[in-house]
Amino acid sequence: MKKRILGILFFSAFIVCVFAQKREIIQPGEIWPDVDGNHIQAHGGGIIKIKKTYFWYGEQRSQGLDSKYRYVSCYSSEDLINWKFRGNVLKMLPPDSMASNWILERPKVYYNQKTNKYVMYFHLDDAKYRTAQVGIAVCNKPDGDFKYVRRFRPLGCQSRDIGQFIDDDGSAYLVFEDRPTGFHIAKLSDDYMDIVKDMTIVKAHMEGGAIVHYEGLYYSIGSELTGWRANPNKYATAPSLEGPWTEFKDIAPAATNTYGSQSTMLIKVVGSKKTTVIFMGDQWRPKTQWDSRYLWMPLEIGNGKLILPQPNPWKINLKTGEATGL
Repeated sequence: MKKRILGILFFSAFIVCVFAQKREIIQPGEIWPDVDGNHIQAHGGGIIKIKKTYFWYGEQRSQGLDSKYRYVSCYSSEDLINWKFRGNVLKMLPPDSMASNWILERPKVYYNQKTNKYVMYFHLDDAKYRTAQVGIAVCNKPDGDFKYVRRFRPLGCQSRDIGQFIDDDGSAYLVFEDRPTGFHIAKLSDDYMDIVKDMTIVKAHMEGGAIVHYEGLYYSIGSELTGWRANPNKYATAPSLEGPWTEFKDIAPAATNTYGSQSTMLIKVVGSKKTTVIFMGDQWRPKTQWDSRYLWMPLEIGNGKLILPQPNPWKINLKTGEATGL
């Protein structure tokens, strides 16, 4: 009996040791363990960088959560590969008079240097997607307890899927899909607590909006309106956020449906030798949402072209900005 117990303890310690080992590669579409060995739960998420640390926020979809609440998780990393769970930074009951079957999706956090506040935006809706609002929550720390502030329609417009973009000059923008008019790129107020103006409204209905500024051009990515089902994500370019924007083109062979993923953000890593732009996408599993995966891949980008390569394991050197496949 003692030998059996010792064997179990040894095996358990071995498993913990294996999971605790530092990872060196990103494996698109596979289980992505955090440093404690648990699959990362940050779906539909966004990332900000504070000094040398990246913070990844997303929808917490773990099993066993209290169904009355909606949760936003937070993870931190210094290499974009090994992530530490910092906790659920938002735990909300339905705000105001919303029904119990409400929706909180695609949380995005901005750090405001003027107010020293972390401002979270998220898509807030009812089960039939008729409310079409954004919600705001605020905190003094990146991994603290965010407090809900209010909900509204940005610029009086419907807002469903949202994305975030922070330009090279630090200006902050919200990207949102408005069913009647199209794809908004809108500037935030100085304190990030409101939307002040549209930079452009692209006359296309795109979800999962993501933007990057690369070598003098703005690249915008979005997916078509097919709900949980993956579809061919597309991109357009413009010399400025005001446009004019080109026609949207596929980022991957159409038959792959973006390799089963949907865009959520573009991450730009500026190194000493190269600037790499990473496609950050979700592979949704609606019936087992806790098992939804992530497809991150370095893009082939430049001169107005953007291609998402076939997913394969890869790694990145944050100092040089170089991404290499395996």
